[in-house]
Amino acid sequence: MKAITWHGKRDVRVEEVPDPAIKEPTDAIIRVTTTAICGSDLHLYEVLGPFIGEGDILGHEPMGIVEEVGAEVTHIAPGDRVVIPFNISCGHCYMCDRALYAQCETTQVREYDTGAALFGYTKLYGEVPGGQAEYLRVPQAHFGPIKVPDGPPDERFVYLSDVLPTSWQAVEWAEVPDGGSVTVFGLGPIGQMSARIARHRGYRVIGVDIVPERLQMARRHGIEVIDGNETDDVPEAIRSITGGRGTDSVIDAVGMEAHGYTVGKLAQTVTGMLPDKAAAAMMTRAGLDRLAALQDAIETVRRGGTISISGVYGGMTDPMPMLQMFDKGITLRMGQAHVKRWVDDLMPLLTGDGDPLRVEDLATHRLPLDQAPHGYEIFQKKEDGAIKVLLKP
Repeated sequence: MKAITWHGKRDVRVEEVPDPAIKEPTDAIIRVTTTAICGSDLHLYEVLGPFIGEGDILGHEPMGIVEEVGAEVTHIAPGDRVVIPFNISCGHCYMCDRALYAQCETTQVREYDTGAALFGYTKLYGEVPGGQAEYLRVPQAHFGPIKVPDGPPDERFVYLSDVLPTSWQAVEWAEVPDGGSVTVFGLGPIGQMSARIARHRGYRVIGVDIVPERLQMARRHGIEVIDGNETDDVPEAIRSITGGRGTDSVIDAVGMEAHGYTVGKLAQTVTGMLPDKAAAAMMTRAGLDRLAALQDAIETVRRGGTISISGVYGGMTDPMPMLQMFDKGITLRMGQAHVKRWVDDLMPLLTGDGDPLRVEDLATHRLPLDQAPHGYEIFQKKEDGAIKVLLKP
């Protein structure tokens, strides 16, 4: 089969690889019909090379048709249409019993002291072959796959793999009070959907970004926006329109891709130039992120407010303004999305009348699998208006 494989910084390729096969009675094989490039994939494209092997298959946002199931998989069958959550969880361990599926103890990667295994995402998370491929082996398929109805296009459901549950959790974790307000930093796919979900739930939403196409998309969905290019002080701009306090909550949907934090950018650049062993040690023991968005979030949230972090950070020694955070009484919540925890909340919005979250207005590019390297390039460089790239095997 064809798959997207990693070969180095900014070097992903379409290659022929062996077809996957059932290895465990809890496995399934799906034929991928749509898969996506995630902002997190760009971390592999840029800075996480020390933790990924040459030829590893990328991707963690797939959906498709079940081809084969193991003996212990009974809730799906060949021919079913399914979405595959990006985290691999068993559904019955201590953590799963508490709906903390991203911390599943059955698939935790104890060698690196990390949470549940993820598809297509480095040795840190199990080095499980990913879903940017024609076929995918799905471990823990007795629990993970989400069955969806036939009929609507893949774009109605594919975001259940990551974007929608991550965004829903970001809003939940933000603990916005009834009738309250929330600022969303970063209007990539997660920021766009977080903003739409928050607005759907009746909150005042202010989105912040510097990319014109992202700002335009947010405006199209009724989101107030602030262009970071047009102000030297985003938190002050937000306080000026919120009675001087800032918003009740903030969602950081940027993470380590943030612009404007020179020390973190330099640290990431230097890390990327080191041999893999040295780079891995630097990232796990002395890593620095680009914290501009998080610093702005701390400045923006009102006293006693909540910051919800859905953007991925990777540093271990990030400088945090603890005095300011303590003085303001800020609550922080963060972490990988517990995908299946939120499916029952999201499914009625996808299968009912209309499309209240306008999920079919998120993808900007739809490419055949063979053009995935081009998709990665324009997404990473923010060229050609790329906000979300879908791939069709």
